[in-house]
Amino acid sequence: MGAEATCTATFKGQSDSGRARLETDVLQFRGSDLKLSIPFKAIEKVGSCKGVLSVTFGGGTARFELGAAAWKWADKIKNPPSRLQKIGAKPEWRASAIGIEDERFLAELEEAVARLWIGRVAKKSDAIFYGVTKAVQLVRLEKLKTSLAPDGALWIIRPKGCPDISERAVMGAGKAAGLVDVKVVSFSATHTAEKFVIPLKARPKA
Repeated sequence: MGAEATCTATFKGQSDSGRARLETDVLQFRGSDLKLSIPFKAIEKVGSCKGVLSVTFGGGTARFELGAAAWKWADKIKNPPSRLQKIGAKPEWRASAIGIEDERFLAELEEAVARLWIGRVAKKSDAIFYGVTKAVQLVRLEKLKTSLAPDGALWIIRPKGCPDISERAVMGAGKAAGLVDVKVVSFSATHTAEKFVIPLKARPKA
């Protein structure tokens, strides 16, 4: 989602001005004194009225003065995008998946795209999904890059909070392979997905 707004938030009698951000699975607010991070799964009730977004969760009800955007934020919280929508899967895609153990995701992806190779990488893939658990596996990125379509994407799927493979290691490996990171999404409750693409200036001309 990635929506942001400067607003006033009120929670448990405390009001503060700051920056609200709506991610794919969490609503965050950062003010001078008031700071909130509300996972969608913890939200019990959400609504909007007269430009105010109200979110009820375990700790009480937080209100955000968002103006005309309030109803849009409420709708996005009520109807979060699916995993494939976050990724931007398209029916014409040629996709490849290696090291992915999430059988449900593979089934969803196979149903959504034109062709899916599992366990190997097809040339000119519109998307490559690479599951990793250790930093040493990132040395393969440069080779995987050669199998991407010019405007294709390489998605690195890694465990959340795993000391063997940090976000910094993934970002560094992507840069070393000549790729740029453009998006991070919550792939599942246990995994994060980071999207890398070939820079525009480095893509072969048609």
